[in-house]
Amino acid sequence: MNKVLVTGGCGYIGSHTIVDLIDNGFEVISIDNHVNSSRKPLKGIEKITGKKIKNYKIDLCNYNRVRKVFLENKDIVGIIHFAALKAVGESSEQPLRYFQNNFNSTLNMLEAAKEFGVKNFIFSSSCTVYGNAKELPVTEETPFQRVESPYGLTKQAGEEMIEFFSKANPKINSILLRYFNPAGAHESVLLGEAPNVALNLVPIITEVAIGKRKSITVFGDDYDTRDGSNIRDYIHVMDLANAHTKALQYLMNSNNKTNCEVYNLGIGEGASVLEVIKAFEKVSGKKLKYKIGPRRKGDVVAIYSNYKKAKRRLKWKPTRNIEDIMRTAWAWEQERSK
Repeated sequence: MNKVLVTGGCGYIGSHTIVDLIDNGFEVISIDNHVNSSRKPLKGIEKITGKKIKNYKIDLCNYNRVRKVFLENKDIVGIIHFAALKAVGESSEQPLRYFQNNFNSTLNMLEAAKEFGVKNFIFSSSCTVYGNAKELPVTEETPFQRVESPYGLTKQAGEEMIEFFSKANPKINSILLRYFNPAGAHESVLLGEAPNVALNLVPIITEVAIGKRKSITVFGDDYDTRDGSNIRDYIHVMDLANAHTKALQYLMNSNNKTNCEVYNLGIGEGASVLEVIKAFEKVSGKKLKYKIGPRRKGDVVAIYSNYKKAKRRLKWKPTRNIEDIMRTAWAWEQERSK
């Protein structure tokens, strides 16, 4: 079997991607230090796939510990690097922590790929690299604007690290996947988004609906958008997971044109914060309490994707919409709250 290392494998996107990889015939090992996760997703993965996943609880910033994982697993064919601190607001409060963690972990994974001859590297990037884009939808050629947060800077810099690394190491092939806003849960309701503190809109909505929170704060209703609230491109987490599998297969089949390629992953549509709230109310039949608050530092006004390049080259396209996202997220919230 083809063995793949997933960093951040116990996290939200990482755990769903492991399921998709296994469904497509890959063997998977994980590295996750549980700073923002727990072991629970490993049990969900095992129930869904019948496969027990080995997770190494180590800090990716410690290269000696990273080396030990590779020395124990000399047959790794690909690395999918998710592990990172990722809260936009927190990154503005703790920039040095974000720089140290996200830069050093990425550097160490690249060093390991080089030392141990792992030829395929997939990087979890983000639409935050575009900043406040001047034209929508954004394509892979859209120029970067000044980022709005230290988190966004770590993604911009991470991409540039990999691009320079690729020029110096032509035998290692990399793909940079720029996601938009992942949400939703696995249909089995055995996996979903379970942050220690919910910071993203969809889990905040479901926590209000289940009674864990009193209300939602909509950060700003005076943006230059159709209803005054921020606009984002929401993509179902299982569609996103499948894109990683397809990207890895694409590299392993030598279909890449260059040894470092970039792809947007979204559904190609924007939904405002208020529209997402309405979509939840429609699929759940529940009325949500929300209030309008001030704008939040670091928030981009509006961004959504053009994913035609991924459709054309990776043979990938999203199959679920915002209502599917809200339906599975709500089913997951109800299940985990029992």
